Amino acid sequence: MDEFRMSQKDVPANHPNVIAPTCEGDAFQKKAHSIRTLSAEEAEKLARDQTLVSDFKQSKLEKEAQKNWDLFYKRNSTNFFKDRHWTTREFEELKACREFENQKLTILEAGCGVGNCLFPLLKEDFNIFAYACDFSPRAVEYVKVLKPGKCILFRDYGLYDHAMLRFKSGSKLGDNFYVRQDGTRSYFFTHEFLSQLFMAEGYEQVVNEYVLRETVNRKEGLCVPRIFLQSKFRKPLSKP
Repeated sequence: MDEFRMSQKDVPANHPNVIAPTCEGDAFQKKAHSIRTLSAEEAEKLARDQTLVSDFKQSKLEKEAQKNWDLFYKRNSTNFFKDRHWTTREFEELKACREFENQKLTILEAGCGVGNCLFPLLKEDFNIFAYACDFSPRAVEYVKVLKPGKCILFRDYGLYDHAMLRFKSGSKLGDNFYVRQDGTRSYFFTHEFLSQLFMAEGYEQVVNEYVLRETVNRKEGLCVPRIFLQSKFRKPLSKP
């Protein structure tokens, strides 16, 4: 039985690091191995914003991190994040790993939230058994250890995502690390940092790339750059 853990413009189409462009609804998507190039205005904004949140407040946020996420889900219930219907398209291993068509697949989603990724996946594939865990006690269900030869599938905010550029002065906790008004925190990953985290624990890197999207708001005439880091790391088979 296979197991998985899962945890999304400025680059020209002929750039050597661009992998493949795709379209989905009102979003245009590319994959790349390098971060996107900031505009002069964006670079200036980030350069100006070097003031960090005080040590006292950072310590308080760290202690209350779980409570703040629990309150977030209490306020928003299932209404904040959109369901993610791209999982099997972006992570083909969820289907390709099976030895036969109807083989049962067991997965663990770390950071499941209210199931915006998991429930669409279970609806699409009836031969999946899932464990799920989250920082918020409202979502925590179970934690399972990854076996040798199995993969971790990762997708989270990438450096210079639009959400990062929207933070106001005084929201910065550290490099690429910010706090929202409700006390929840967000980190914006680089592929180098993520690679170091996993490889330091003995994982093998399979894929580690940026997903560059343009989300278009036709009503307001806005084109928003979204940057995600999408990666796959494998736990090596034990040596004989």
